[in-house]
Amino acid sequence: MDIKELTKAEEQIMQILWNIEEGFVKEIIEELPEPKPAYNTVSTIVRILEQKGFVAHKAFGKSHQYHPIVSKKDYTGFYMRGMVKNYFGNSFKNMVSFFAKEDNIDINELDEIMDEIKKELKS
Repeated sequence: MDIKELTKAEEQIMQILWNIEEGFVKEIIEELPEPKPAYNTVSTIVRILEQKGFVAHKAFGKSHQYHPIVSKKDYTGFYMRGMVKNYFGNSFKNMVSFFAKEDNIDINELDEIMDEIKKELKS
């Protein structure tokens, strides 16, 4: 699957669709914070997401109900791999080290993270 990076606006819409699982443009707008964007703006973004292969729709007359076809997990993996490559020299170790220093993570938190990683690798 060829996933493309999303703009901030596209990602905001996808976050809503991942949460509600399916929705009409009007329902997506209801989930957006104030000030609400115009209907046409959201409709355009959703159609772009469909062109990019992130969403599909079911037609109900002239109305379309949209649903994600790229999972949040798949996009997160794509995004994080890109971030590690572009900002941390393709090294997860450099990324973890950065966050440990920047966020003052203590040794117990690092141990918990390592335990979670070990569990994931075993399964």
